[in-house]
Amino acid sequence: MVAAGAFAPGHLGELTQIVPFEMVDAALESARAVQDRVRDLPSRVVVYLLLAAGLFAELGYRQVWARMVAGLGPSVAAPTSSALAQARRRLGVEPLRELFGLLAGSAVGAVRWRGLLVCAVDGTTLLAPDSPANRAVYGLHSAGHATAGYPMLRLCAVVACGTRTVIDAVFGSTGTSEITYAPTLSRCLRTGMLLLADRGFDVNTLIEHFAATGADLLFRCRNNRRFPAIAHLPDGSWHTRIGDTIVRVISADITLTCTDGPRRVQRYRLITTLTDHRRYPATDLIELYHQRWEIETSYLELKSTILGGRVLRARTPTGITQEIYALLVTYQTLRIAIADTALAAPALLPDRASFTIALHQARDQVIHAAGVIADTTIDLIGTIGRAVLADPLPPRRPRTSPRIVKRAISKHRAKGNINRNSYKTQISIHILPG
Repeated sequence: MVAAGAFAPGHLGELTQIVPFEMVDAALESARAVQDRVRDLPSRVVVYLLLAAGLFAELGYRQVWARMVAGLGPSVAAPTSSALAQARRRLGVEPLRELFGLLAGSAVGAVRWRGLLVCAVDGTTLLAPDSPANRAVYGLHSAGHATAGYPMLRLCAVVACGTRTVIDAVFGSTGTSEITYAPTLSRCLRTGMLLLADRGFDVNTLIEHFAATGADLLFRCRNNRRFPAIAHLPDGSWHTRIGDTIVRVISADITLTCTDGPRRVQRYRLITTLTDHRRYPATDLIELYHQRWEIETSYLELKSTILGGRVLRARTPTGITQEIYALLVTYQTLRIAIADTALAAPALLPDRASFTIALHQARDQVIHAAGVIADTTIDLIGTIGRAVLADPLPPRRPRTSPRIVKRAISKHRAKGNINRNSYKTQISIHILPG
C-alpha cells in the first residue's frame, strides 16, 4: 500500500514506517516547503527521493527514481534528470534538516553504564565533487607539494554507543577544526549522559563547556599532559582542577598479549567528571573507554557501507548540505530498524546485527514498494529485522591489529616488511598511581 495519485512514488519501502508520511509532511510544513500546487513531483515525493538516494548511493537520481516506482506499475510519472534537479532545488535544505531533527536521538538498547547513557563524539571527513562552487566553499586540502583532487568537508557527531544512532551532528568546511565545531554539539547533552572522546578534545575550554551541560565526561588526553593533584585516591587516580571543574585523572598501562604475535604496551591517560572512585573504579572506566570505537564503526557504515567510499553527488554547497542531511536520516532509519529488532528479540545484541544486511534488505523493499504502510498489528521486527536475525554477526573477539593502511594506493607491493595480521589477544590493565 502506498499513497494515492502523484504521491505514490514517495516511499522508502519498509523504512517508511519509521519515516511516515505524516512526519515528512510535518517537516515540510515546519520548513514552509509544501508545494503550492500538486505537480508530478510533490514536495513529499522529493524528500523520499533524496532519502532513497542514500540507499542507492552508486546510482544517479533517475535510476533511484526507477527503483522507487518499479513496484508501482506504469501509471506513475517519468521525470527527466532536469526535472528531478529542479525539484531538489525547489525543496531546499530545511525540510531535510527538520526531518533529521525529528529522528535524531538515542534508540532503546543504547549502552547504559551505571545508569548513564554512553555516547561518543568525534569527527570525520567526506569528499564533495570538484565543482567551482564546492571548491570556493570547501577548498582543496593540501599537504606539502600534493593537493587533494576533491573538496573535503568535516562532519562531527555525537553517537549513542551500542545502537550507533546519531544524537546530533554538525558539518562544514575542513578549514574549521573539530574543536571549533564541537561546542555546537553541546545542545544535545544533558544530565544522565556520559560522553566519550579521543585525544584532541581534551581542551580546557571545551571540557568546561561540555561539563556545564550536566553530562559526565570521559576523555582521553595526551600522555605527557600534566595535571597537578589536589587529592590522591586509593585506586591510583587523582583529582585535579580544569578551570572551575573538578575532574579525576586515571593513568594506566594496557598490555596486549597476543597468542601468535608481539606483546604491546600502550599507555592511556583519561580525565573524567566521575570523581567518585568507589562508585566508578578506575579499571572499570578504562575498560568502558573502549566503547568510544562505536562512533568509528558508525562512520565506517556511513562512508564505506552506504557510500562505498564514493564522492557525494551534489555540485553546489546547498546541494551538499541537503544530501548530507538526507544521508544522516537514511542512516538513522536503518539504525532505528536494527534497534527495534533487538528490542523485539532480546537475544540479539545491537552490535551483532549486520548493517550491510539491513541496508540491502531495505533496498529490496524500496524496489518492491513493500511494507510501506504498517498493518493494524505492529510488527517491530519486519522483513528487514528478520533478515538481520537470520544471519547475525559472530560475537566480538578480543583482537588487535596494527593501525596501518590495509590496501595501499599503489597496486605494486609496498616496500618493507609490514605486519598486516590481526591477532587474538588478552588484555591486562595496570593503573599507574599519580
